[in-house]
Amino acid sequence: MRPVLKAAVAAFAFALLAAPATAAQPGWAGTEAGKPALGGHDPVSYFNGAPVAGSPDFALVHEGATLLFATAENRARFAADPKAFAPQYRGFCAWAASQKRLSVADPKIWKIVDGKLFVNCSPVAETSWLADRDGNIAKADAYWASLAE
Repeated sequence: MRPVLKAAVAAFAFALLAAPATAAQPGWAGTEAGKPALGGHDPVSYFNGAPVAGSPDFALVHEGATLLFATAENRARFAADPKAFAPQYRGFCAWAASQKRLSVADPKIWKIVDGKLFVNCSPVAETSWLADRDGNIAKADAYWASLAE
């Protein structure tokens, strides 16, 4: 490769590495390699008192992620109003988002606050989040919104 071309390729590669990340909200947490969101738990079931495992028989793709539901009724409820049932921050840890970072949450560590589902990555994270729950929700909401700017 000619020296001028090498320099141009190197400059282009450096520019890509040095460029800020594109401003877009990330995909759903924990869905790498085609895994279902929320570890396969039915998002509607949280609002019925406790998370239960969903079934591939009642799958639904939402915002590029596969969600599993325990029943056809739960899938229909979600499809009719996804914002009412989807976890905040696409299933990323609420505490981590309040700290301006992303961490995959444990779908078994959860709270419903003001009709919204929040998941956290560990009991320690949940304790920290709960120490100033409303303040941490406000910080996480602002961080999440900044990812879409």
